[in-house]
Amino acid sequence: MRIDVDIETTLTSRQRSFHLQAAFTSSDARLVIFGPSGSGKSVTVQAIAGLLHPQRGRIVLDDWTILDTQQGIDLPSRERQVGYLFQDYALFPHMTVAENIAYPLHPFAIGRRRAARGAELRRILETFEIAALADSFPRDLSGGQKQRVALARALIRHPRILLLDEPFSALDPLLRTRMRTELLELQNRFSVPLVLITHDPADVAAFAETLVLFHTGGVSEVLQLDELRRSAPEWDAESFLRQRLSTAPHADPSAVVRLDAAPALPDPVASSTMCHKSYRSIPR
Repeated sequence: MRIDVDIETTLTSRQRSFHLQAAFTSSDARLVIFGPSGSGKSVTVQAIAGLLHPQRGRIVLDDWTILDTQQGIDLPSRERQVGYLFQDYALFPHMTVAENIAYPLHPFAIGRRRAARGAELRRILETFEIAALADSFPRDLSGGQKQRVALARALIRHPRILLLDEPFSALDPLLRTRMRTELLELQNRFSVPLVLITHDPADVAAFAETLVLFHTGGVSEVLQLDELRRSAPEWDAESFLRQRLSTAPHADPSAVVRLDAAPALPDPVASSTMCHKSYRSIPR
C-alpha cells in the first residue's frame, strides 16, 4: 500500500500552542515514525485515523482519498478502514475479552454479545492464542495478553492499514522483544501494512522499511532503510538515529533513548472514549 500524508494544523491549550506541518510518502509495508516526545508523532497518526482533523492537508491510501481539505473530503474514522492500537491499549474494563474484540463489529451491547459468540470472533481468538481468556476481564490480564487483545480488536475488521502508537512502551524489556517478533508474524499473516510510532531505536531496527524522523512540529527526514541494512548488516540503530537527529533543526540528540521502564499510563476508560474528545491539547 502507498500512503501519502501532507497535513498542517495548530493545536492550542491555555497559553500554549503547537504547530504541526508533516509530509511523507511510502509504499513499504512497515513505516516507522521516530522522534522525541512532543514532536507531533501521535497527532499525525491521529489525523490518519480520523481522530483529529487538520486545518489543511491531504491523506491518501493507495488511490483512496480519506482527507482533502481543499475538496471538502474528511471521512469519519469509522469509514477509514483503519486499525488503531492505542499506547495504553484502551480496553473497556467492564467488557470481557470477547466483547472487547467484538466491539468494532457491533458497538451496541446486544449485537456485540451476539458477535462475541460468532465464528469470526472464534477464529481471531484462536489466531491470537487467547481463546482461553474469552470470558476474562482486562484487570485479569498480563501486559502481553492485553496487547494481544488490543491487536485482535484492531484487526478483526481486516483494516487496510494498522496504526500503532508506541505499542511496546508499557512492557518490560524481555517481553518487548517477544512481542516485536509476534507483531511481525501477525503482520505477515494478516498482510496488513503498518505505521508504528516510537522513540525506541530497537523498534526502528526491528520494523522500519521507511523511517520518518520527526523534530518538533514536523518531519526532518524520510529514509529508506533496506539499502542501509544490505550494505551494513550490523548497523547500530541507536548511533545511527542519534547522528541523524543531531542534524535536524531544533533537535536534541539526547532524546534518543532506550525505554528501560514502563511509563505511567493514562486511565483506560478515558482513552477508550477518545473518539469523542477534543484534541485541542499539546501533543506527546
